[in-house]
Amino acid sequence: MTLSRAEPSADAAWTVILAGVAAAMHVAKLPPALPVLQQQLGIGLVQAGFLLSLVQLATMALGIVAGLTADGIGLRRSMTTGLALLFAAGLAGGWARGAGTLLALRALEGLGFLLATVPAPSLVRRCVPPALTMRMLGFWGAFMPFGTALALLCGPAVLGWVGWPGWWWLIALLSGLMALAVQARVPADPPRAAVHADGWGARLGSTLGCGGPWLAALTFCFYSAQWLAVIGFLPSLYAQSGWGGALGAVLTALVAAVNIVGNVAAGRLLSAGVAPRTLLWAGFGAMALGAFLAYGAPTQHLALPRYAGALLFSAVGGLIPGSLFALAPRLAPSDRTVSTTVGWIMQWSALGQVGGPPLAAWVASRAGGWQLTWVVTGAACLCGALTAWLIGRRLRTP
Repeated sequence: MTLSRAEPSADAAWTVILAGVAAAMHVAKLPPALPVLQQQLGIGLVQAGFLLSLVQLATMALGIVAGLTADGIGLRRSMTTGLALLFAAGLAGGWARGAGTLLALRALEGLGFLLATVPAPSLVRRCVPPALTMRMLGFWGAFMPFGTALALLCGPAVLGWVGWPGWWWLIALLSGLMALAVQARVPADPPRAAVHADGWGARLGSTLGCGGPWLAALTFCFYSAQWLAVIGFLPSLYAQSGWGGALGAVLTALVAAVNIVGNVAAGRLLSAGVAPRTLLWAGFGAMALGAFLAYGAPTQHLALPRYAGALLFSAVGGLIPGSLFALAPRLAPSDRTVSTTVGWIMQWSALGQVGGPPLAAWVASRAGGWQLTWVVTGAACLCGALTAWLIGRRLRTP
């Protein structure tokens, strides 16, 4: 196959999506390995917390910069560069012998993750005809929950077989292979002269001066803040219900995995003509009800309704990221700023992930339990429903 002759196709779009899954596994590879890292490298709880949050902190600080870079250097070039960084950082990480080295490499992985993922919606859009765009972008919206569930399910077995260095090297190898696949199967970027038709300042001003990217970013923030707050503390509830150990890990992975359902459904429903506002409202409504069932006082001693609420929260809540990723090209001020818009969305998503869990934990500490967690998530749902209404108004504007 001649690399420069790759043609737009559904296969090329699937290559982009699978590359995103490989990148997501770098983010999710850490939780299963933390107990081993703490034991073998002497990593403390504070250092473990930084290892977990560094990717989110990098996204919170550099999301829009990564988007500007992707729009500037070319979409395929950005994705392959990001995957190469993930490969190099993962490969080096397997030889790390201290927390400091792992922290530095984790920051590099955060940058690689951004460069690999922010251009993906535009690449998917480039690879398929308009009739398939919404559907394929719905599949792209599932890259994070799919990669997370895969890492949570496979991690313990791989760690028991080859140890944490082998786990690092395996995921690095996946990213390296996907970098080669993207280079071979995804259409090349336009000539650099066309890529640099406008400068960073113009693209940044255009994006931040337009209401669409702000509405999408805020909506994603209200989603991600409660998503991580609910999912992150589920193991604590499972332990109280006697669902600890391997069973608790599988149940948590399943809750993360069913988020894929909503993401994929969003693409199909948007293609069928369902209004974006309707999907966003359905997602936030289900998250409000699901969080109440999962954490509310009426189900405190009812394990199955709590788990059903978590599944509802995740599955139907997946309509939100699936819709927002699919709508990014329509909410961006121009085709030349789609990746910048996605970077801005991811930046605010990371802000929600960093701020949501501490707020939920603070409320739980003040209330003496998790029974008021649904109040925090419900407030986020109300704010998200408002921004969804504004998105609907904006999309109707000629």
